[in-house]
Amino acid sequence: MKELIIKYKSVIKFILTFILVYAALSFSYKLYLDASVDDKYYPDYLTNLVAKQSQTLLETFGYNATIEEHPNEPSMKLIINNKFVARVVEGCNSVSVIILFVSFIIAFAGKAKTTFLYILAGSVLIYVVNLLRIVILSVGLYHYPWRREELHTVIFPMIIYGMVFLLWMFWVNRFSNIKKANV
Repeated sequence: MKELIIKYKSVIKFILTFILVYAALSFSYKLYLDASVDDKYYPDYLTNLVAKQSQTLLETFGYNATIEEHPNEPSMKLIINNKFVARVVEGCNSVSVIILFVSFIIAFAGKAKTTFLYILAGSVLIYVVNLLRIVILSVGLYHYPWRREELHTVIFPMIIYGMVFLLWMFWVNRFSNIKKANV
């Protein structure tokens, strides 16, 4: 047994680090959500911000967009030209995806400064791509409402998770200590 642990030490370290970081960040995020009962930023600050920024981007692209609080659930209604097209819920704010991304990068950490900068740049990129994803999805739902399932459950998750996967692969092959240990 000891030989197996020694042989797979880097794998075990990765798994444990990933689980601990993911659990700590997820728990912290849950505490944030539980504490963010605020009438000013419904349903929570980050989701509200994403909805407002999505509205601004839609308006930039020439659409008459509005957002309003959903009366029956904790979300923001996204409306284009008086047509309700999408709900911006807590899961749309990209925090959960960023937590997943950060956990992986820390589990495959490189030099501290490089790791920090990559986490910062990757998180900003994920956030921006997520905003664009919401905008494109909303426009798609406005013009092609019969494609709702394909757009929301296949194409747009593939974009965000595909990008995260590419960021992970770039990190592992370019900056992580694991690559250096195996050279």
